[in-house]
Amino acid sequence: MTRRDLLALAAIAATRRAHAKASQPTTPVEFEVPANACDCHTHIFGDPRRYLFLPTRTYTPEIALPAEMSQLHKALHIQRVVIVTPSVYGTDNSATLYGMKARGKDARGVAVIDNNTPERDLESMDRAGVRGIRLNLLTAGAVDPASARDRFHSVIPHVQKRGWHIQIYANLDVVSAIKPLVRDSSVPVVFDHFGGARASLGVNQPGFSDLIDVVHSGQAYVKLSGAYRASTQPPDYYDCTALAQALIASNPDRILWGTDWPHPNNVTAPGRQPTEVTPLLQIDDGRVLNQLPLWCPDSRTRRKILSDNPARLYGFAL
Repeated sequence: MTRRDLLALAAIAATRRAHAKASQPTTPVEFEVPANACDCHTHIFGDPRRYLFLPTRTYTPEIALPAEMSQLHKALHIQRVVIVTPSVYGTDNSATLYGMKARGKDARGVAVIDNNTPERDLESMDRAGVRGIRLNLLTAGAVDPASARDRFHSVIPHVQKRGWHIQIYANLDVVSAIKPLVRDSSVPVVFDHFGGARASLGVNQPGFSDLIDVVHSGQAYVKLSGAYRASTQPPDYYDCTALAQALIASNPDRILWGTDWPHPNNVTAPGRQPTEVTPLLQIDDGRVLNQLPLWCPDSRTRRKILSDNPARLYGFAL
């Protein structure tokens, strides 16, 4: 590494000491969480001296470690977790694998690859518990439908032969554009964060009906995750209720739930560089989880969302 790289890493470490750590719940969970519940969307940001960030990243997060994640899930009464490689690492899945190893048999992973990812790495990740490939189209700014279709096709062979799925972070325009691909896909498809819907626009916003259709078909899952990304009404995100209820009603067997911990802020403030550390958002995940009974009053359906659906998709024991 260059001297500039070393100085940047030192600055990241100093910023970690200056800012609050990754958020922990301050509100107790107010309903009975079913056994084997799973947080289906988290990230690990390791020590940047060991887990190097992509030079062309769009933001730089603070560190968030496996022990902190375990503390979160103990407070939420959640046993299982899915760790997803974030955009800041590009196709380097080392931090995700580190987090999975720390969590053991209760962890699964979703990796990021490209055409240069060796087959031996894919086999190794499969043995470690990776069960999907993520196409992060929104953070990277790749919202062009044609590009989305090309990337979708490029990962199908890797996913199909291993029984994995494709996870997509995109907006509703892309969901609409790739709807035929999803309906005809030979592998399951998972959409992050309410499928990119905006809560303020409600259930009649353009593209939301296409998301509902692919979920209803059974070919696609959607994560009720990162409510703060869809909402303009913190801290309870009540405006997400209509979206969540519509998605659950469309097919409760294809709904997942996740925190998006440690809540990276992927928007670099004006006047700052993407290589400067942006503090993690402080979200009360206990308060957010308490919205689930409002979105889904039926305890049997909540068990599907929190336990049964993740076990089936990610290969946990039922």
